Amino acid sequence: MIRPAWIVAGMLLADSAHGIDPERLEDPDLQQRYEHLAHQLRCLVCQNETIADSNATLAADLRREVRELLIAGKTDADIRSFLTERYGDFVLYLPPVTPRTWLLWAAPALLLLGGAAVAATIVRRRMRTASADPAALEEEPENL
Repeated sequence: MIRPAWIVAGMLLADSAHGIDPERLEDPDLQQRYEHLAHQLRCLVCQNETIADSNATLAADLRREVRELLIAGKTDADIRSFLTERYGDFVLYLPPVTPRTWLLWAAPALLLLGGAAVAATIVRRRMRTASADPAALEEEPENL
């Protein structure tokens, strides 16, 4: 008696031997759009991986959904809009610049400016101290 697990394993091996990829689309243009979209969408489980890179079940479902929408003739913008309505902006690997995300996009520049301001303040204080009392900079602190 042949067990069902052996039948499934045989089918999988037969598919891989023939080069059949279940996520491959027949149209090369659709395949390219599919791959591009899969690298723009975030896996909601892994959070730091795109759905193209993730092995999570939800990522596989999202890949299938994207593939079906592409086959149905939807544009890339329609697909992004559909997934954003369903899962929010978080599904996009690069969230859009909107008033809600301004702080997210401006944070690196704000941190850089804040660090530069702190460094300038420290240098200015040291220069004032050096010009007022040069010996104060040469003294070693007793207890560190």
